[in-house]
Amino acid sequence: MDVYRTDEIRNVVLMGHGGCGKTSLVEAMAYVSGISKRMGKVTDGNTISDFDKEEQKRTFSISTTLVPIEWEKAKINILDTPGYFDFVGEVEEAVSAADAAVIVVSGKSGVEVGTEKAWELCDKYNLPRMIYVTGMDQEDADFHKIVDELTEKYGKVIAPCYQPIREDNKLTGYVNVIKNAGRKYTGIKEREECEVPEDCQDDLEDYREKLLEAVAEISDEYMERYFDGDEFSVEEIRSALRTEVMDGSIVPVSMGSNTNAYGVANLLSDIVRFFPSPDCRECSGINSKTNEIFQANYDFSLAKSAYVFKTMVDPFIGKYSFVKVCSGVLKGDDVLYNASADAEEKVGKLYTMIGNKPVEIPELFAGDIGAIGKLANTKTGDTLSTKAAPIEYNRTEYSKPYTYMRYAATNKGDEDKVSQALQRLMAEDVTLKVVNDGENHQSLLYGMGDQHLEVTVSKLADRYKCSVALEEPLVPFRETIKGSSDVDTKYKKQTGGHGQYGHVKMRFSPSGDLEKPYVFEEEVVGGAVPRNYFPAVEKGLQECVQKGPLAGYPVVGVKAVLYDGSYHPVDSSEMAFKTATSMAFKKGFMEASPVLLEPIVSIKVVVPDAYTGDVMGDLNKRRGRVLGMNPLDGGYQEVEADLPMTGIFGYCTTLRSMTGGRGTYSFEFARYEQAPADVQEAEIAKREAEE
Repeated sequence: MDVYRTDEIRNVVLMGHGGCGKTSLVEAMAYVSGISKRMGKVTDGNTISDFDKEEQKRTFSISTTLVPIEWEKAKINILDTPGYFDFVGEVEEAVSAADAAVIVVSGKSGVEVGTEKAWELCDKYNLPRMIYVTGMDQEDADFHKIVDELTEKYGKVIAPCYQPIREDNKLTGYVNVIKNAGRKYTGIKEREECEVPEDCQDDLEDYREKLLEAVAEISDEYMERYFDGDEFSVEEIRSALRTEVMDGSIVPVSMGSNTNAYGVANLLSDIVRFFPSPDCRECSGINSKTNEIFQANYDFSLAKSAYVFKTMVDPFIGKYSFVKVCSGVLKGDDVLYNASADAEEKVGKLYTMIGNKPVEIPELFAGDIGAIGKLANTKTGDTLSTKAAPIEYNRTEYSKPYTYMRYAATNKGDEDKVSQALQRLMAEDVTLKVVNDGENHQSLLYGMGDQHLEVTVSKLADRYKCSVALEEPLVPFRETIKGSSDVDTKYKKQTGGHGQYGHVKMRFSPSGDLEKPYVFEEEVVGGAVPRNYFPAVEKGLQECVQKGPLAGYPVVGVKAVLYDGSYHPVDSSEMAFKTATSMAFKKGFMEASPVLLEPIVSIKVVVPDAYTGDVMGDLNKRRGRVLGMNPLDGGYQEVEADLPMTGIFGYCTTLRSMTGGRGTYSFEFARYEQAPADVQEAEIAKREAEE
């Protein structure tokens, strides 16, 4: 592949709802541009983008894939992203490296939740965008209806640039709204002029009027010409469109058929014409040596720097760090500096990736996207620069994972193998997280949803040959007491030789501090229990509070006072007093009105206004307490509530089902509260069953 200058590069992310045709569109682009000799199919598992076994098995994208397309003397770096919400981290990685977006919409399904989320991401990252409607060769595709839906939702920024010509419910050509002319397909890359059919005339007039209105707003001179009835030339329209697409005031809509590769050449040409090259975008970091702002702005004449936006770890082809060059020109023999890791990295070779196939290239200009193999100290979010000018760019903010399950290796002895495999998966998936919950003796796997966790387990088995089982996580209950008790416990054991003797009298009551397991005090007078046995008594308490007598959960908030006892000059020992204390604690705890405490989380649920009633009703069913609502932009509400942690399990799936995938949530631990009697009884019964 040739080397391209910054102004010849377009970095474009494909986004949209799951199953809308993004991967098929990439196949058509690769075929039309000459990268591939045949078009693969998602259902056949032979596409460029979906090379992973999991993707082929499930017939949908899981990871972002880079596919560079050479078109009209430009290089278009296509970033094909997953459409399913569990893999939003991959989309966020791609968006952080893109300079523009194509939002793909199904010609059958129209505007879906994934369309809305893609638009919101474009707004967040200030990305110019255009919309491409796929499946126009299908019988029930309706371009007019989709344009109406888009216009109703997003207003007059929607500007169709093409209109389908259909005969017998099949796509046979298109009307170019900019040229005001018809074209008939004669082959995959070929078309000929034709008359605009009569049934297209009404829509054409409407679309062209909207387009010319938008063009007229570019300047006072154009507005005057528009009102005078002057015609704009094709080049004037395109020039105005480029300006307005780049500032977001126009979103062109095009259409086509991925199966026949119709409309794809037009889309590629429009990407080159209307989308910005990287040097039209701003990019700045911090020079960590001088603490000054470094205005990179994709200027190839400045010092070298690149941002690592994605990592791929493959057991067969190794580790590749995907970079977007922010300034300078990267070359194969460069030695780069990672300021975050304080380590130098030798580049060795530079690649561009066509799916999972590395293609070696001599250099990457500022703004270009490529990959570097086997960087030992570099991970996603790091910056590579020179030691003379160490630059660091802001790390991308990724969605936080809140769905979690307990996991364990299926085969004993595989724990280390599973741990290493998970580290590799986390290196390439920023929304996957492992937490070791020592208190409950469980390992937790966090992801963006149940499907995300399921795919992770499948990858562990297929890629790394290690099997894990997912189970419902243990809830970290606590035990405490509400009343007081006074116990007298004696541990006496006589065998041949020295015996064992320990005698304690203790009072137990609430300490008032649920942050600490216990408070220990001694009020012994007259040496009834020698001072040298006090540490043994406290050690007995330390061991007891780890697993409470009620249901086996850690104990908190207990005050223990040793006030009397006795000892034997020969038979008493630290072990005897520790055992006596343990017996006293178990007896005293159960006599002091023991209760179970359950963890409460503060949860925030963001949903469209229409779903607030359903969400609050569901939270109440989960024993939640709704605290209030905060209105947000775009017709959304944030519902705040306190919820027992037991209500979190399975909430992700329920919320998506209730809101059609539009709802999101986040939570954090708040405090402990006394569990209701039925919950306490259930946990005690569970413990007895386990024993």
